[in-house]
Formats: sequence, C-alpha cells, structure tokens
Amino acid sequence: MFEIFVEQTFAAGHALRNYKGKCENVHGHNFKVQVRIEGERLDETGMLVDFVDVKKVMRAVIERLDHQFLNDVPPFDVKNPSAENIAEYLHTEMTSGLASTLVPIRVTEVRVWETDIQSACYRT
Repeated sequence: MFEIFVEQTFAAGHALRNYKGKCENVHGHNFKVQVRIEGERLDETGMLVDFVDVKKVMRAVIERLDHQFLNDVPPFDVKNPSAENIAEYLHTEMTSGLASTLVPIRVTEVRVWETDIQSACYRT
C-alpha cells in the first residue's frame, strides 16, 4: 500500500451554532488541512498520484473557504462549521476532484487543525 500526504492552509471565520461557550461567537482560525491518499499501485512514472494534481484540486476546494465567513458558505450555511464537518466536506470534495486519476486511489483521511494543538479528522 502506498500513501501520500498533502497539506494546505486557509484562514476563515465561523460561529458554532447550538454551542454554549466562546465559540458560539464569531471568531477565526488559520486552518491547516492534511489530505491522506492511498492506493495499491503506482502509475507508469512511479507515482501514486502527482502532487501537482492533488494540490490543484486542494487549492480549488480551499479557495471557496479561504477568507470567508464559513456560516455563509454552503454547506455551512445549514451545517455547523465545526472542524469535524469541515474535514468531512473537504474529504467529499477531494474525493470528487480526484475521481479521474490514472490509477485507483482513495482519499482515506482529511485532518483539519484549528490551532497548533487541536484537530479533527474524517476517515473512510
């Protein structure tokens, strides 16, 4: 089994709905995102998937969130913009964006850090 990891950052604000505490107020984070991709075999160039392709998809997905108030951005206009829900959203979008790779791959994990010491993960 082969695995690759790609990281990216973005800044955004949010307010957690139905939360009793400081995070129910508008606040922001410099989020860090790590995507983990795995597959059983490599392509003819000896790569699972080109880092350039992964970063391109990742940038396009994250661009929708960067410097936004997440509560106004679908699906977070309905779904609570928690780190857990952000990780699941990014997993879904990355899986869709990488669906046409040369060899079969799987986005197995997306981890989202709100701070240097707090993260949430969505795995399949």
